Amino acid sequence: MIRVILIAVLVMLIARAFWRVVDGILEAASGTAPRGGSQQPMSVRLARDPVCGTHVPIDGSVSLTMRGRTHHFCSTACRDQFVKSA
Repeated sequence: MIRVILIAVLVMLIARAFWRVVDGILEAASGTAPRGGSQQPMSVRLARDPVCGTHVPIDGSVSLTMRGRTHHFCSTACRDQFVKSA
């Protein structure tokens, strides 16, 4: 009895995996958006810190406008070092 149940569960798992693969192939062939509510990741604009070279998100960076140009820094230490060298 247990053997029959285990075989039935195994067959169900194999069938589900097979249909997921087929569904993925059909979805890719049709060019439609994936179902299931998955969203595209949001893109984040990055700027390169001119002192240490780290890429930082523009929205969360320490910024400084100098001579009409805005520079973005990863920290206040990098900003201060940039100001000293300018």
